[in-house]
Amino acid sequence: MVESQPPRPRLFSLVLAIGTLLLIGQALWFYLMGHYGRILLPAMLALVLVVAALLATAGEAPSRASAYLVLICGFLLIAVELPGQSSRPSLWIGLPPILTLVLLPLGPALLLNLALTPVWLALLANGELDLDLALGYLALVTVASLALWERLRQRALLHATDPWEQECRAMTRDSLRERLAGEFERSRLLQRPLAVLLLHLPQLDMAREQFGAPARQAMLDAFCRGVVSHCRELDTLGRESEADFWLVLPDTTESGALLVRQRLRQALDQAVLVETGPLDVRMRLETPRPGEAWPAFLQRLEAMTQAQAMG
Repeated sequence: MVESQPPRPRLFSLVLAIGTLLLIGQALWFYLMGHYGRILLPAMLALVLVVAALLATAGEAPSRASAYLVLICGFLLIAVELPGQSSRPSLWIGLPPILTLVLLPLGPALLLNLALTPVWLALLANGELDLDLALGYLALVTVASLALWERLRQRALLHATDPWEQECRAMTRDSLRERLAGEFERSRLLQRPLAVLLLHLPQLDMAREQFGAPARQAMLDAFCRGVVSHCRELDTLGRESEADFWLVLPDTTESGALLVRQRLRQALDQAVLVETGPLDVRMRLETPRPGEAWPAFLQRLEAMTQAQAMG
């Protein structure tokens, strides 16, 4: 099953900042109203949310840690307020499961909601078992979990059928090969030329290891932007592997493909990144041989791609 992703750092940090201000406002309100004994909890939780907001901007793992901190803060506030809200159980009984499903992946959120069911019901019903309240809580957990599960299923289905890469403006490996197979058969049937330009980025792994993921993403964006902007609409750029790309050039002779390669080399040489400097791209041109079948052509492309990657 596909798990939900951590909250987006910027949006999550904004929500945490708003929550911090609300807790500070609640602490000030208790001070003005003379409820001095209730000031400590919101003041301490405001500090915890500040720490969570700082962690949310530090990457995926810290964002998960900040989500757990926010969940703990929410549980403490709800646990304090539940005993005095027995007259409005339908409102408060829905807060813990919804908060858990928003902040955690579906599996851990469902287990946590079921494990804490006796705690919330005991706090809300003052230790007495209320069957209607228990059924309502379990129904809410079930419906909310099913809604989140359906959303994750739709996302997984969209990701599986999306022909485009998530990281850059290139087709996925399967879509690329499907498109290339169709162009190969078309070139055979209509006696039209076909060329494939093999592209390799030797700096890609180095960029992530030395400068981090943002530098690697900037390199991918600059490469794909430079290639796509200097190609025709019928040309197809696809990602064969992590650092290898194939540019399919339908209705292009070998001499025309050489001109395309020269034009791309000039354009990509002008792409200079702050961290890694000029963009280094290895290029190799391949065309179908007379009488060559599709499996043989594909195998040759794979072999040439591996040889080019090895330098």
